[in-house]
Amino acid sequence: MAASAVRSAVGLRASISRPVAFVRKIPWTAASSELRKHFAQFGHIRKCTVPFDKETGFHRGMGWIQFSSEEELQNALQQENHIIDGVKCLQSPSIKGH
Repeated sequence: MAASAVRSAVGLRASISRPVAFVRKIPWTAASSELRKHFAQFGHIRKCTVPFDKETGFHRGMGWIQFSSEEELQNALQQENHIIDGVKCLQSPSIKGH
């Protein structure tokens, strides 16, 4: 069972075509500019996407950060805590490479 879990994790990681981090639990007070500013400390941000809900006008509390290189993505992933507007956000590599 453990071996198959390891193979699955490696397969997911290998499927990422671009250095993209998925960020969730973004506070509703934060905009994409705050997200971009925070993650810029780890490298050049090529794209920052925070989808909005058309009905409420608020973002959905998640987003994607595309870095210029895999090394920059790894720098961001190595930091345990990402605090934006006083809230700890959770981040991980994006599976689809958004």
